[in-house]
Amino acid sequence: MGSSPPGAFPLVARPPGAARPFLRGRVMAAPETRGAAARGEEDCEGDRGEAGGVSYEDSKDCILEPLSLPESPGGTTALEGSPSVPCIFCEEHFPMDEQDKLLKHMIIEHKMVIADVKLVADFQRYILYWRKRFTEQPITDFCSVIRINSTAPLEEQDNYFLLCDVLPEDRLLREELQKQRLKEILEQQQQERNDNSFHGICMFCNEEFFGNRSVLLNHMAREHAFNIGLPDNIVNCNEFLCTLQKKLDNLQCLYCEKTFRDKNTLKDHMRKKQHRRINPKNREYDRFYVINYLELGKSWEEVQLEDDRELLDHQEDDWSDWEEHPDSAVCLFCEKQAETIEKLCVHMEDAHEFDLLKIKSELGLNFYQQVKLVNFIRRQIHQCRCYGCHVKFKSKAELRTHMEEAKHTSLLPERKTWDQPEYYFPTYENDTLLCTLSDSESDLTAQEQNGNITIISEDTSKLHALKQSSILNQLLLHEGLKN
Repeated sequence: MGSSPPGAFPLVARPPGAARPFLRGRVMAAPETRGAAARGEEDCEGDRGEAGGVSYEDSKDCILEPLSLPESPGGTTALEGSPSVPCIFCEEHFPMDEQDKLLKHMIIEHKMVIADVKLVADFQRYILYWRKRFTEQPITDFCSVIRINSTAPLEEQDNYFLLCDVLPEDRLLREELQKQRLKEILEQQQQERNDNSFHGICMFCNEEFFGNRSVLLNHMAREHAFNIGLPDNIVNCNEFLCTLQKKLDNLQCLYCEKTFRDKNTLKDHMRKKQHRRINPKNREYDRFYVINYLELGKSWEEVQLEDDRELLDHQEDDWSDWEEHPDSAVCLFCEKQAETIEKLCVHMEDAHEFDLLKIKSELGLNFYQQVKLVNFIRRQIHQCRCYGCHVKFKSKAELRTHMEEAKHTSLLPERKTWDQPEYYFPTYENDTLLCTLSDSESDLTAQEQNGNITIISEDTSKLHALKQSSILNQLLLHEGLKN
């Protein structure tokens, strides 16, 4: 989004030498230190009347992970016998498969944010490491501090703590966890490749196979045209086959994932539709392929795409059939998409009576203020809340009908409500509209749009000198010569 203007983040404290992390990573979760927890309990008891205040009830609506357009989400004790992860700050434990609940607990109870949590290779070890480190040094030695509701009185302000890989220690920890995870996966894969005690049953003909796993996988590929990849590329094969068998037992197609009434109907469907393959977009299968562990934060599709680019580098560059497909921006209020911000603004003005360019000009919004306004509106619409009257609805359709009938789309709240640091965070991670915003000096101001252009007259205090030097003399002379 460009370089930050002076004073854009005056309330953010960063670790020494750390860069500003706000527009760098996607924030996946957030939580509060022990001292802040006690302060948060006191804040919950009071009624925050100031705009932009964050009450305990409002904090339950907080967005804990990046969203996508169009939309594609506390503390409990872990179940006995299941691996659990403790909270960084308190004694609450959460099951490993309920990681989101732990993240939600930390944002509500401890106001702690962990950036890019999906890129942490071993979440349990990561949490245990920082749990120990936070007992040794203050949290502010590691985390950036984000002050929310900064315009309110001091007792109503909240501090959130952001932990991300801008901190060298955090980055090194993430890299070490990734290396350790890759080492474990490669060892597991090598063990499975050399294992000759495998026993499995074909999912399609019920034939039994003994020896190496490759015998069963090659049989299904050759006899039933069901290919899940080369055996040497697969890890945790037994768990993979059990996952696929469970889906078939539940009468679910492995590719389109539709459910059918009986086995014969399912078999006919998979044969006729050529659905004897797994769904490549189902991320549940990613953990069974070694390629997904090679590089932190990259899926098999991205790694494969890089390999394809290397092959293309050796070919002659031919761009004759190139077709550009520009990204489309999505309307703030409905699902309408447009390739340019001009078309989108025309749609929002005609369909929703919301003139973004006019609001920008009248309020004199710079680029960062436009970003915060768009993110604010996106969040309110996502939570089905009218920002004009603060009423919450059951669906976006009801909200849109209300806002259009009540003319609330153009009824923006006071600037201090949405001009807050928390709205630097995008509501939707792929919001193309944010990339099309501009604060170009060539943009017309509200004064110029209204035609009220100020004209500065010449200094008439020295009239004789003015007559001698005025440009009008040259114009009169030119006209006289013409006549």
